[in-house]
Amino acid sequence: MPNILFDLTDGVATVTLNRPDAANALDVPTLEELLPIAIRCDSNDVRAVILTGAGEGFFCAGGDLKSFASDPKIDALLKSGTTYFHGAIAKLMRMRAPLIVAVNGQAAGGGMSLALIGDIVLCADHVKFTMGYTAAGLCMDGSSSYFLPRVVGMRRAMELTLTNRQLDANEAVEMGVATRAVPKDELMAEAQKLASRFAAGPTGAYGWVKRLLGDSFSNSLETQMELETRGISATAASPDGREGVAAFVEKRKPSFTGSQTDW
Repeated sequence: MPNILFDLTDGVATVTLNRPDAANALDVPTLEELLPIAIRCDSNDVRAVILTGAGEGFFCAGGDLKSFASDPKIDALLKSGTTYFHGAIAKLMRMRAPLIVAVNGQAAGGGMSLALIGDIVLCADHVKFTMGYTAAGLCMDGSSSYFLPRVVGMRRAMELTLTNRQLDANEAVEMGVATRAVPKDELMAEAQKLASRFAAGPTGAYGWVKRLLGDSFSNSLETQMELETRGISATAASPDGREGVAAFVEKRKPSFTGSQTDW
């Protein structure tokens, strides 16, 4: 069985970490699989992506420390693994399709890092999140040093990373680590409902929203406004933009095709 399952139905790509007997931990072969799947998600026929884990115990326990520990050249192994990991995260973050992370079980280490990259993060109401890295004498990876302080603030990011304390689902929502907590039996149905809504939406506009918000912390005001000008003019001229404006004027529901726009 592959370490990661991929399904594409009606424009919705579902990516499932598929090592439930190993807490869906990320060993190097799994990370090698993740990168081409992320590249596949970054294509025109994918209009929404759901990322989740197999089983109920863990969404993802982070790096597979057992597989790392036996390697005498662990530094080279992790340089290789993080190259695939970070490449995949960059593709998932920069793709036009919205990314829904459905956290079905515990999220630790790299698993919490994966949760943080979601555009929408749904979590089952029983799950817990922990950074976990320093408990094993490690620092973070998987983009969490970038996203965690932006999501929760620097003081909380320091606390969560240095102490590794667990967040329950409600506290994760309160801090912004998760968007919403739902009963575990409803998690995937809710994720699918949301993904289907996105898959019927203006994919080009979603891509511009992701780009604008993702770059807003590093750009000046003037740069950000120039990108807004380019984005709104490009989306307005696209087939979906024209359809959306016409539908508004005609007071009807728009029918979007997911047309792409210039970047």
